[in-house]
Amino acid sequence: MPEPDGPRGLAKLALRDQLLTARRRRSLDEVGEAARAIAEHLLGSTEVRRAATVSCYVSVGNEPGTTALLDLLVAGGKRVILPVLLPDNDLDWGVYHGDTALAPAGRGLLEPVGTRLGADAVATADAVLLPGLAVSPTGDRLGRGGGSYDRALARVPVGTFTCVLLYSDETGKPVPTEPHDRPVAAAVTPEGIVRF
Repeated sequence: MPEPDGPRGLAKLALRDQLLTARRRRSLDEVGEAARAIAEHLLGSTEVRRAATVSCYVSVGNEPGTTALLDLLVAGGKRVILPVLLPDNDLDWGVYHGDTALAPAGRGLLEPVGTRLGADAVATADAVLLPGLAVSPTGDRLGRGGGSYDRALARVPVGTFTCVLLYSDETGKPVPTEPHDRPVAAAVTPEGIVRF
């Protein structure tokens, strides 16, 4: 579901460019500190503590890091499922079995090796942790523009904890929305969790 041309699509593109530029300027120390703080907030949250299955992702580049978070979730007895990008930009899912069971995929991503669970597997997650570039004060999330996570969120049962991982200055943004966009229930930053 790539964004159509038009005022909202162009506004998303401009905001996305601005946010990606800001991310490229972040130091490795800042990225690492943010990853540790975000992991601490999520692991301390009621929603993640109670979850048997957590959907997450492998961070790339200057995204808020998930490497330690993934291992801490598994160490805490959680079943962690990770996305596998399909040719049509939809997401399949696989179980995370440690960083040695990840393989390079397209677009610089890392994906779990092994059995695929199907696109509907995300509906089995008790907590869905997802990437993004910004979130509005009401939970409208700006992603990278492929629509992958909007499709996945459409499969998640109402009431499931859905949380985007961001830096503090990426929250409270005026995110333009389109009919296919799906809001999230929360955002986590190094400062804590904001629920919408």
